[in-house]
Amino acid sequence: MISTPDFWHVPMGILAAKAGKHISCEKPLSMSVHQGRELVDAIKKGGRSGGPVVNRTDSEFRSLRPQNQAVELVRNGRIGKLLRVEVAFPSDPTPVSVQADMPVPRELNYDLWLGPSLPVPYTDMRVHTPFDMLKRPNWMRVDTYAQGMIANWGAHYFDVTQWANNSEYSGPVEVQGKGEFPKSLWNSMINFNVTYRYANGVELTCQQTPTSKPSINYIGADGWILVEGYPGSISCSNPALLTSRPEAGELDLSKTGWDKTDFIESIKANRKTLEPIEVGHRTISISQIGLIACQLEEKLKWNPEKELFEGNNQANALLAAPLARKPWAL
Repeated sequence: MISTPDFWHVPMGILAAKAGKHISCEKPLSMSVHQGRELVDAIKKGGRSGGPVVNRTDSEFRSLRPQNQAVELVRNGRIGKLLRVEVAFPSDPTPVSVQADMPVPRELNYDLWLGPSLPVPYTDMRVHTPFDMLKRPNWMRVDTYAQGMIANWGAHYFDVTQWANNSEYSGPVEVQGKGEFPKSLWNSMINFNVTYRYANGVELTCQQTPTSKPSINYIGADGWILVEGYPGSISCSNPALLTSRPEAGELDLSKTGWDKTDFIESIKANRKTLEPIEVGHRTISISQIGLIACQLEEKLKWNPEKELFEGNNQANALLAAPLARKPWAL
């Protein structure tokens, strides 16, 4: 179970795969599209024994009934052809501009925490507030260690969007967006608006504003389904849908297990998990290409099969986020 800060996920995941360990890795899986593909390839190659490595992206959203019920209704055609998905992410605290260097807390192995990243002075606002488990970790707002809320919340909402759109092993073909990049210690993108288009015509929009709250709205030719908040409350244009049952042969997600349970049961049965790491990689790739589109402020064409931007070398250069050190190469 890999539940470290985001920048450690791929190094630990590759080492675990090489050792033949089953892996449940926290979302967001990676810090770049290339890095995520490297993890997927290591898992496919398997460990020293050559046996299968059961793998799962650790996101609980597929296990939340309001979320999987919405997917179930969309996939079963209850709102007609899916046309548009509107996602909103909650706001983030005001960026921290500067904080003086501080002594490393006695209980923290800071060199190990930094791991594959470059050595930098310690401050609480770069790592976390000691002994406060209720605050969001500070490293989530520093782009060396995470990619902000487009990745943190995108890993949840883009996953269920892909599931509902039946595109979880692919992705959109076009992206454009704008966002703010604070010039501070907390430099992850905030206040963004990103639009994606899929080959089947579905449009996906996501935004974060100072007042936004988490939600996902599926809009079809014959109605809409809205899931608001966390863990979520569901509503729709036709309330009768919420008490309907799938017909024979249709998708039924009502008995979806919890994420940790799914991982353990998949190991016991030697079967695929509900959200394999390939799926989680495809999900977080959506966040990463959206981030690149906002950095460049351009409309970009994306090839989800080749995992490359078409005709844009500048954008393709941003698909790799090389680490200062690669522990798995040792």
